[in-house]
Amino acid sequence: MTTRILFVCMGNICRSPTAEGVFRAQAELAGMSAQLEIDSAGTHAYHVGEPPDARSQDYARRRGYDLSTQRARQVRLQDFNDFDFIIAMDKDNLRVLKDRCPAAHQHKLSLMMSYASRSPSEVVPDPYYGGASGFDTVLDYIEDASQGLLKVVQKS
Repeated sequence: MTTRILFVCMGNICRSPTAEGVFRAQAELAGMSAQLEIDSAGTHAYHVGEPPDARSQDYARRRGYDLSTQRARQVRLQDFNDFDFIIAMDKDNLRVLKDRCPAAHQHKLSLMMSYASRSPSEVVPDPYYGGASGFDTVLDYIEDASQGLLKVVQKS
């Protein structure tokens, strides 16, 4: 049985591709890659077809994550049917997902940081307009939340 997980932010070039890359690496280390399908998307179509932000790729690469093959896409209506977990990086994008999601699939929606155990924030902050430290913070939060999510997926 395959569990399908979709990570979502606004443009799908910073946070959600980072979450996809980090979670994919953690799943591989846990020997779960064959049981999972992992993807990411944006609530908006600003960057469709583009690779992740160069800064996201750079900071991820420094920690051993490769985001280079990913390309941005927008969330599709079919995603609500196809994915078991649809995980938003912040409350604004969760609200957009809730507005678009059919009632039968609302239970699949959650916030990334709801899986975290060590990080103090309720959301993964958008690093796009900030400085370099924002990309490290995003990685710290996503690594923490990904470990918690992996435990949830292992039990399901």
